[in-house]
Amino acid sequence: MAVSGLLIRYLGGWTSVFYVFGAVGLAWFALWMTFASSDPSKSTHLSDYERRYLLETMGHLKQKTKQNLPPTPWGKIATSAPVIGLIIAQIGHDFGLFTIVTDLPKYMKDVLHFSITSNGILSALPLLLMWLMGILSGWIVDFLISKKNWSVTFVRKLFLTIASVGPGLGILAASYSGCNRLAVTVSFTLGMGTMGAFLPSLKVNALDLSPNYAGTLMALVGGIGALSGTVSPYLVGVLTPNGTLLEWRVVFWTAFFVMLITNIIYCFMGSGEIQEWNEPLLMKEKKALTAGAQPNGASLKENGAGKKENGGENNDSFVKE
Repeated sequence: MAVSGLLIRYLGGWTSVFYVFGAVGLAWFALWMTFASSDPSKSTHLSDYERRYLLETMGHLKQKTKQNLPPTPWGKIATSAPVIGLIIAQIGHDFGLFTIVTDLPKYMKDVLHFSITSNGILSALPLLLMWLMGILSGWIVDFLISKKNWSVTFVRKLFLTIASVGPGLGILAASYSGCNRLAVTVSFTLGMGTMGAFLPSLKVNALDLSPNYAGTLMALVGGIGALSGTVSPYLVGVLTPNGTLLEWRVVFWTAFFVMLITNIIYCFMGSGEIQEWNEPLLMKEKKALTAGAQPNGASLKENGAGKKENGGENNDSFVKE
């Protein structure tokens, strides 16, 4: 975002942005095709330790037999309360994130009248701080869980609350700062910086719920959550036809309530514990054992009753004699 403003000013307008970032994307794709592989055994860029670790742990159940994973338990996933709560939290997060990322430059231009160059640099500051806070909060979360023995569930909910309430308060503070450029910039930057706490909470929660199906779960949660990104820009356009401060204040209040409500729902439904459906084979074994135990239990009761009756008859005969 910061580079875009400079490109527009010094390299011939908007077309330079598309050419430069398109070329960067192609370069990244070339590197990906060169270094990436679909299987650790086929990679030429891993150490022996890394390859052995991945082969031993990736795509297998936590069983001694190391059986391949069964098909994804879609029914269990779709009806899992922690998964539903995680999807709702992702929707709220993405709504707030896309509102700021896609429309902050527009706010800077419409309300604060920043130039294109200044707009790009200042709009990038919140994202830079969010990146730094993501790294810092990751260290803090690891410390709280491993050293302080805090509950994984509690830590996930705590940091997601920070990542939801913090940005909401920041954008509201910016909207009530009027045209004070410094106050608005500081409010946006600090508020969005706290959103970095979503990385060690929301983004890793799928790994907590199901290590075996984490990839599928993350794709499901991220895909549904990203749909809110299509709603946010359209809603902003509808709510800000004239680009006034009062219209933008409605946008920021809307984003705040969306993030707050979805976070509250997650706090009730979310979890940091491994779900039972993460191990489908163990679930089947438990059901089989339970089903097999019922007839045995019934027969034991019957045998016990029979013995009691026989014992009663023997006692009666003994008394008669």
